[in-house]
Amino acid sequence: MKLLLTSNGFSNKSIANALKELAGKDFPELNLIFIPTAANIMDENKTYLIDDLYNCKKLGFKQIDIVDIGALPVEIIKKRLEKADVLMFGGGDTFYLRDWIWKTGLRESLPKLLETRVYVGISAGSMVATANLSLSDVKKLYYEHIREKDIDEKALGFVNFLFRPHLNSAYFPNVNVEFLTKQAKETILPIYAADDQTAIKVDGEKVEVISEGEWKRFN
Repeated sequence: MKLLLTSNGFSNKSIANALKELAGKDFPELNLIFIPTAANIMDENKTYLIDDLYNCKKLGFKQIDIVDIGALPVEIIKKRLEKADVLMFGGGDTFYLRDWIWKTGLRESLPKLLETRVYVGISAGSMVATANLSLSDVKKLYYEHIREKDIDEKALGFVNFLFRPHLNSAYFPNVNVEFLTKQAKETILPIYAADDQTAIKVDGEKVEVISEGEWKRFN
């Protein structure tokens, strides 16, 4: 399985080049599908979503489609995803995205799709692909909204590590080395903390950090 887990999408050339290497093709030969669903529930300024899409446009993909898995019938979702070379899951609420992946059956169908495609995540879209969602800070907000009592932290489990985006970002004051050092003591799993210029490239069993910024591995 091939994955590119980013904090902030295609924020630099190194991350963009990592996708080309994983896909084995240049951008004009690749169809990308962007899945913005994680942002649906977020009551906030969504200029970041526009920036993410604009960064995709600048790379010159053959085609960019947008598929909201929280708004379309399952049959249409699966048919559209099959046309992609790259499946890009955007940022927002990790648990909301995870729940729609479960509801649409993508939990079961994604592994098959990803035998011949590349998974790219941005923030929440990256976290949902990992071992679990214990590092996500939106659980309380989302589940208070839908009034659920029993909450689990299951994720897709494509990799056996955790990913924490936005290291040292002013927008996420708790996402720093001191705080993450404490969180790391609560799990035996490796944790990759990545700033907005960093991504984790996964090609089968090979894991590589792609960075023009700052990152740190715990455990």
